[in-house]
Parts: sequence; structure tokens; C-alpha cells
Amino acid sequence: MTGRTFGVLSPFVGGDYYGAIIAGVNDAAVAAGDRIMAIQTLDPGSYSADRSGLPDFRRPVSWKHLNGLIVLPGALHASYARGARRAGLPVVSVGQKLDECAAVLADNRSGLRDAVGHLLGHGHERIAYAGHLAHFDLRERLEGYREALLAHGIEPDPELVFDSGDNHESGGEVVADVLLRRGVPVSAVVCGTDRNAIGLIGRLAGAGYRVPGDVAVVGFDDIVDATYMRPSLSTVRQPVEDVGTTAHRLVCAPDDTDSAYVATTFVRRGSCGCPGIGLPVSEERTRSLFGEVRYLQETLNVQHELGIDLLGAHERDPRALAWLQRTALTAGCLGLWNHSAVPARDTELSVVGEYPGRPGWAGEQMRVSEFPPAGLFAMADGAAGEIVFVVPVRSGLRDWGVLAAIGTVQQSTPAGREIMNHSGALLATALDRGAMVAALREQEQKLRDAALHDALTGLPNRVLLADRLEQAGLRSQRRPDHRFAVLLLDLNGFKAVNDSLGHAAGDVLLIEVARRLTGLLRESDTVARLGGDEFVVLLDGLREPGAERVVRDAIATRLCEPYCIDGEQIEVGVSIGVALSGDGSTDPDRLLREADAAMYRAKPVSRKR
Repeated sequence: MTGRTFGVLSPFVGGDYYGAIIAGVNDAAVAAGDRIMAIQTLDPGSYSADRSGLPDFRRPVSWKHLNGLIVLPGALHASYARGARRAGLPVVSVGQKLDECAAVLADNRSGLRDAVGHLLGHGHERIAYAGHLAHFDLRERLEGYREALLAHGIEPDPELVFDSGDNHESGGEVVADVLLRRGVPVSAVVCGTDRNAIGLIGRLAGAGYRVPGDVAVVGFDDIVDATYMRPSLSTVRQPVEDVGTTAHRLVCAPDDTDSAYVATTFVRRGSCGCPGIGLPVSEERTRSLFGEVRYLQETLNVQHELGIDLLGAHERDPRALAWLQRTALTAGCLGLWNHSAVPARDTELSVVGEYPGRPGWAGEQMRVSEFPPAGLFAMADGAAGEIVFVVPVRSGLRDWGVLAAIGTVQQSTPAGREIMNHSGALLATALDRGAMVAALREQEQKLRDAALHDALTGLPNRVLLADRLEQAGLRSQRRPDHRFAVLLLDLNGFKAVNDSLGHAAGDVLLIEVARRLTGLLRESDTVARLGGDEFVVLLDGLREPGAERVVRDAIATRLCEPYCIDGEQIEVGVSIGVALSGDGSTDPDRLLREADAAMYRAKPVSRKR
């Protein structure tokens, strides 16, 4: 091992395009004794790179671990690459040109020239081009199309150039609809991607047009589906393995800022009008295809189980990452932003979960430029195709943090359907739900407290007092030796405080009275405020005769001590009435009435003090 680690930034970290390039880079890195990590720049759960637009990705993820960056098409803004170069990291772009960066480009023009020349050889002259022109490489393919027509003395017709809007089947369907509305004024179409071509062929066939009898079609990329279509799809092959090898070579040469071109090759099949060459059938190929089918079935099963585990009812905290055991990912860790992190900065993360539980990273604090922990890289078996993946954990509601895990690149699934993207989306949703449930419980508790407690003093209110009196009465009925007392208190002189100092001062006085009462009593006792300056004390479980009188006298002494409010000392008196359970008198309402009567009998006495 050289000890060098290179980061590959990609909209998705899997799929038959992005995944294939990442795997190619990894093969070249392993051969050179290096290792890579793949960083997803799109939010997890994004449907497609084309429809999501250019990601607003700004975080310097793992910069302190990396020796260079490889940027795949549509991964990020050029400003990120400039920032990385200023930080001393070489940057290589793939399929696009970024300022002052080396670039790996497919020789798009020559491949399209060969494709168009081949169609012209079949006698086609009305040839259309369809591709997603927002991308640099698709625009280069358009130039190759134009060059081929001009080389054969045909002036390109702008009316035969169509922007598909994306690189997928849906984009090809859009172009087919336009052609159908125009009566299909062409005899051949060259598409910027195979998936555009597949969508185009499907829509034309649905409208009754035969390929290649009525319209010949050529794609670009030579994905697996191209071979097995009916008719098989003629296409331009760009060897992603060579793209990966070249990108690795350039990122290892930081002073090289030239562009390197990877040759493309036209592949003749049935959709251009050539005789079909049949399927590549062999026992080895059949077993390989069966293995891919099983792999996709297992992927679907894993995604189903993850959905149940992360979104269903569960007792374990999803942040602990125990759910990773359901996947083929062998290790991982989760970092959540501390406080309100600003994505544009090298923000601090807290590592809150790890899998398996041996490394001991949980609880560590680190900057995003230091994440994931260095030990995670050492756990990846590069020779077996394992790399470190990093995906954002972000939803439409909140940016939670970053998930890192070790696994192999998934090239059989469409882009965005790989486990890492799926896991990041489900985890963000699970964390959203957990936060929502916690907030609802907190709100529920606040509502419960508001319903059972006095808003000013925080003491139990009349409702909660009634429940506790009832419970005390039931205990007395079950156990004849269980005695309790009810003390009803009324402040003397409280109105004068309100009139002279204002209601705010009166509120301060009531809060202080509540604090003094609470400090005098046991945890098993209850102090409640009925309203105004009336308080009730429930002494539950009196063991000694006369204990209620001792408490009454202690309360009277403590509440009559001076209060300091707004810098002024004030004094108030207190009238206390006492009712004691016993002799069958356990009815709460009756005891309250008795205490109230006793309090009013005590008032003249207290006023003489």
C-alpha cells in the first residue's frame, strides 16, 4: 500500500454508469497500492441526477484523509473543485471540464462520426440527434453528429436536433412524442445515451413504427440492456474501465492539467439495420446472468427489510446502525452535526453510531474534513472490491449528518437504487420520525402539565389535587390506620400587596409562597394552588398524632417571615384551616369543606397576631 487515498465525488455511488466508473477507478487504485472512497453529492433518495439538478454540495468531506479528488459528471459546482485545489488537493474531472483541472473525456466526436457514417452507408440522410444538451459530453456527441453530416456533404438541420431533457428512457419517450406529432420526418435517430434510445424505441413501437424498418436507432454507452433488446441496440461503446484507469493516473500526477481522451467504438447490431449477430450464449454467460438476477433479488429483499427495520415499529435507536447487519455492508459509522451546523464550513460532527461495535468511535468529535475515522479505511479490503462510501443523511426537513460504510460497488442496479442511497434516505426519514415523536411527546407532556398544574407557580391545580385526595381516601378505606390531613391556606394582606405594588409583585409573592411551602414538606405530600391566594396542603400518611398541627405551625411561621419584592420588604399573614381523616371521614370534598370552615374560624385569630 502506498498509503494514498483518493475520493470520487459522484451524484450517486452506484449504478451501471457511475458505479462502473467508480469500480474502474478502484481497480486501478488497488493495482497501484492505493485506495478510494466514493462520496455521494446528491441528497439520499433522489430519483435521478438529471431531474435533481446540480447538487449544492459544499462540505470538505474527508479532505484531511485524501490525496486527491475525482469528480464525475454532474457531481458538484466548479467552485468546490477550485476550493479543493486551493487546499492542495489535485482534482480530475470525468466527462466534463472544470477550471484548471485535468479531465478524462470519452472521444465522443469520433464515436458519433462513425455511427452517423454507418447510418449514411445504409442510405439514411434524414438523421436526427437526441440528447440531454445540458451535459458537456452530450454536446460533444452532437458536434460529432454535425461533423459527420458535413463530411458527407449534408447540411445539418437544426429542426432535427432534440433536447431529451434527461439521460433516461423518459427523455427518449419525450423525443419520440415530438417526432410522432411531426409525422416522424426522419429515417434514423442517433441518441446521446442508450437509455434515451430504449425509451425512444419503446414509444415508437407502441405507435406502430418498426425499428429498423421504419426508423433506425443508435445509442451511446453500450449498457447491458443494449445486447438483449429486440432488435439489439447498435451503440457507441465507451470503456468505463479505461476511464477509471485514466482518471487514477491523472490524479496521481497533480501537475498534469491536460485532458485525456478515451477511445470510443461503434458497435453494429440490429437497430441500425445490420443483420443480427445473435446473443452471446454460453454456459459461463448464462451462469453469470443468473447470478446477476439473484443479486438483484437479494438487493430487493434487503431494501424491503431495511424499510421495515428503519420505518416500522422498532425499539432500537437507528443511530446505533445495528440495521446494517441486514445488508452486505461490512462496517460503518454515523456522524451527526453538532448544534445547527452550517454546511459550507468544516463543521464538527459527533460520531453517534458504529457497526460492528468494536472500533470504539462512538462519542468522538471530529470535523467533517476528518470524517470518517481513519480506522474505517483500514477495514476495507480493496482487493476484494471493497471501498468506503459516504452519503449525506438529509431529508426535506433536516440535514442530519453523514453516513459512512464499507461495501462493494453496485453496478447492476440503476443509478440511485443502490443500498447506500437507499440507506441514507431511510435513515434520514427514521431520524425525522424519531424527532417528530419526541416533539409530540414533549408537547403532550406540556399539555398534560398545563392541564394539571398551575401556570404561575407550577404547583398542582384543583384537578390534580382532587385526584390525589381521592387516592388518599382510597388508601384510608383499604387501611384503617392510614391517616391524612387537608390544610387550606389563605394569605392575609395579599390584596394590599396587589393594590400598592401591582399584580406583577403579587405574582412574585405567590411564587415565593409556593417555593417556601414546597421546601417545608415531604415528597409524598402535595401542595396545590386553588386560585388567587388560596393554597391546599395534603399531608398523606400521618404516623404520629398531632403531626398535622406541627406542620401547620411550621407553615404559619415560615410564610409570615418577610419577603423582599422589588427591593421592598413586605409581610403577610396566613390563615390555616385543618381537617383530619378518620372516624369514616375520608370523603375529599367533605374534608375540604371542613378545612375551609376551620380556616375562616382561624381568620379572626390570625388578624389579631
